[in-house]
Amino acid sequence: MLKKAFYTYLSDRISFQSNVAAEQRLIYFPLCGADAAHIKSAITPFLGGDIKMDRHRYLTKPSSREDLRGGLRKVFITSGEDIISLTDDCRQAQAQVTMGQLWHQLSKTFPSCGLRIEALNFVPVKDGNMELMKLTITNLGDDEKEIQATIAIPIFGRALENKHDHEHVTALLHRVEQIDSGVIVVPTMSFNEEGHKNNQDAYFVLGICEQTGFPAGSFPTVDEFVGDTGTLQVPEAVYQGKSPRKNPQEDLNGKEAVGALQFQSRKLAPKSSAEYVVAIGTTQDQKNIIDQFARYDSPQKVDAALKETQDYWKSKSHSIMFQTGDADFNSWMQWVTLQPVLRRIYGCSFLPDHDYGKGGKGWRDIWQDLLSLILIEPLEVRKNLVNNFAGVRVDGSNATIIGSAPGEFIADRNAISRVWMDHGVWPFSTLLLYIHQTGDTEILFEKISYFRDPQFSRNFSRDWQWTPKEGNQLKSTDGGIYKGTILEHVLVQHLVQYYNVGDHGNIRLENADWNDGLDMGFDQGESVAFTSFYAGNLSLIAELLVFLKDQRAIKTLEIYEELGVLLNSKKNLPLEQNPAEKRNLIFETYFPSVQPCVSGKRREISVDDLIEDLRLKSQRLTEHLQNQEWISEDTPDGKFEWFNGYYDNQGQRVEGTQGKHVQMTLTGQVFPIMSGSASEEMVKKMVQAADQYLKDPQLKSYRLNTNFHRRHYLDLGRAFGFAYGTKENGAFFCHMIVMYAYALYSRGFVREGYQVIKSIYDMCMDTDHSKIYPGIPEYFDSQGRGMYHYLTGSASWLVLTELTQVFGIRGRYGDLLINPKLVSEQFNSTGEAGIETVFNGVPVRILYRNPKKIDAKQYKIHQVAVNGQIIDVQNVDDQTVLLKKELLEKYSRVEIDINLA
Repeated sequence: MLKKAFYTYLSDRISFQSNVAAEQRLIYFPLCGADAAHIKSAITPFLGGDIKMDRHRYLTKPSSREDLRGGLRKVFITSGEDIISLTDDCRQAQAQVTMGQLWHQLSKTFPSCGLRIEALNFVPVKDGNMELMKLTITNLGDDEKEIQATIAIPIFGRALENKHDHEHVTALLHRVEQIDSGVIVVPTMSFNEEGHKNNQDAYFVLGICEQTGFPAGSFPTVDEFVGDTGTLQVPEAVYQGKSPRKNPQEDLNGKEAVGALQFQSRKLAPKSSAEYVVAIGTTQDQKNIIDQFARYDSPQKVDAALKETQDYWKSKSHSIMFQTGDADFNSWMQWVTLQPVLRRIYGCSFLPDHDYGKGGKGWRDIWQDLLSLILIEPLEVRKNLVNNFAGVRVDGSNATIIGSAPGEFIADRNAISRVWMDHGVWPFSTLLLYIHQTGDTEILFEKISYFRDPQFSRNFSRDWQWTPKEGNQLKSTDGGIYKGTILEHVLVQHLVQYYNVGDHGNIRLENADWNDGLDMGFDQGESVAFTSFYAGNLSLIAELLVFLKDQRAIKTLEIYEELGVLLNSKKNLPLEQNPAEKRNLIFETYFPSVQPCVSGKRREISVDDLIEDLRLKSQRLTEHLQNQEWISEDTPDGKFEWFNGYYDNQGQRVEGTQGKHVQMTLTGQVFPIMSGSASEEMVKKMVQAADQYLKDPQLKSYRLNTNFHRRHYLDLGRAFGFAYGTKENGAFFCHMIVMYAYALYSRGFVREGYQVIKSIYDMCMDTDHSKIYPGIPEYFDSQGRGMYHYLTGSASWLVLTELTQVFGIRGRYGDLLINPKLVSEQFNSTGEAGIETVFNGVPVRILYRNPKKIDAKQYKIHQVAVNGQIIDVQNVDDQTVLLKKELLEKYSRVEIDINLA
């Protein structure tokens, strides 16, 4: 086993144990069902956290980070005069937590009592509406012991907002029932002052002991269990030796509920164990609660469900498996690979750090999470891709929240009208990856509607006549729902933004870009960083159109007539050189023509003309960036050069020397590199500047920005009110760091990209400081502590980077392109590195052989064998080969051996 300061991997190289974590109250682990409609739990080594289905159905009280210092799942063992609290006992105990995908076990040995108590928790994949706990109590002594177990879980049984809004009033709605196996709570209604609704949800805590059967009884209310003088940590019922009773209904109704189950006393022989099963769940099918519990009412049934659950999650994390010379890294990536699946289930909410939002999935998040899912199961995401494009508005903006049902969109999770200027780039980036991985260009011509709500002109105006009864789909003048191709939607998103510029010629910042903390520059703010991303996308759309023309013989396309006004760059040079006139083209001409509806008339355009127009737009933006936004600073340490990333709400350039301090952002460098807006010489200088100003000398990774030394920056965003080194103000923000690595790899800066990935991996592995389980967090603070673990877009980007750039396995219009960029130290002792993945539905294992451990950019692909047969391949260059889709489709499984020399 591999020893770690914080955890130790077990023999399967995924599960791990930790003695140190058992002392930490703020570290948490996710437990969930197979999809977003199921239980979402968080659990700590002290069994804290919470259990919920969604924002409206919290089985237990919602927990934010500081709430983790308390507990949730309470276990008390009475043995003679002794009372042992599994999670709150102050006596000396040997504690250990063990975790796997996705289960959690706490084990504590109490030498003074001669008992070991183990609590195993998980959500069964076949019944995702409950969390199971198996409790095992073992007599380690030589004498018989008499024990009595009491297991208690408070039942909140209502919505997230009721934690602080009408908490007592909503408890009055509770109708509590005691049954032989436990406690059931059915609120009479869902409390909402905008309109109360009949409640159908039941919440339950049920239990059984293998040896003694159902509990002896229950304490179903907090009043009865805790009492006036007790707490959940020291409840009166346990510490005053009270016996449970069957309460009259009038004593139960309208009370805060708790599933406190007290089991019969039993004798425990030396070295023997007693086992208990508890289910915490919710259902709308109250008649079947007993039957549901019967599926798990023995330790043997729970063990079988655990095996099913382990196998399910293993299939997800094993969809991509990395083999490098670092066994730690290989195991760590198994957890990173699982994180995008967790994001699909949790969204960006429902874990203790992620105490913002109310469920649903953000626009940017859903597209970026699809990146890794496309790599894992591309054939299963097509429908989601198509449906998601229906969230695009005709003004190029979009609904910001995607609901759980296909085609369900919400303007904003907090009912605030906002527009993020970067939202137009992500759908095409994701779509293009899908097209390359599958060769499915037909998706471009799928027709889908546009999102329609009262928000007009990118949040500059509002349709006060609109009502929800009209629906959320754009209509044409004849009253019918207008549908355009996916390609048309992509064009709308990019053409509108090309003209949506500020006074310096860059695309307006609007309410923010990727950095949500830059949210106060709506009037005069500009995002230079994402202007470069749009420029790169315009060029890539043109390349895609060239492929369609040459390989699919597509010569013309149809678009709605009004969009044509944005396709005249060749004739509009004088207009496009004037930011105000450029902006007026959309605000005074285009937007009025498509709001509140489009005409429904279509226009045929030449693909050649469209290619020329898009390339010209991309070229003009790129030349503008290189000529106007390049910063050069002479300092005592030398000359440093990089791109400015932003203008603030006073129209002032953000980056460069400001007073005594240098202001620089990582975001401002990543996208010019990734998009190709920066030349190769520029990239070299940008890397030097990032190393000088953004790389922390102690922690060795890259901060999101330098210290601006401001109390706040109200002309740019809330981020600068945060303490420096936290969140969007100078933290080590993993998402942007990983995208920086991807950008460097994609431009051929392999060693530099490797060092960037290594820097963030090293921070994760420095567990004395990071204090996190395997995986990549949203960010690290200035102390090196990992924050906002599990639900981060950095996981998708890391999987994408490792697979498509480092191991060089990616599609090109359905064919398999192989272009490894592994550095010498990534090969194992025999000079091998490999990867297992799925390409176009075919399992593929690729093994690189590099016995001399030649470094990246120095080795060449010497020989390729497919399933043991050496084949002739199409060489793109000395380090890149192309395997045709038709070759791979011949096999049910493909093993590719590649010799590097």
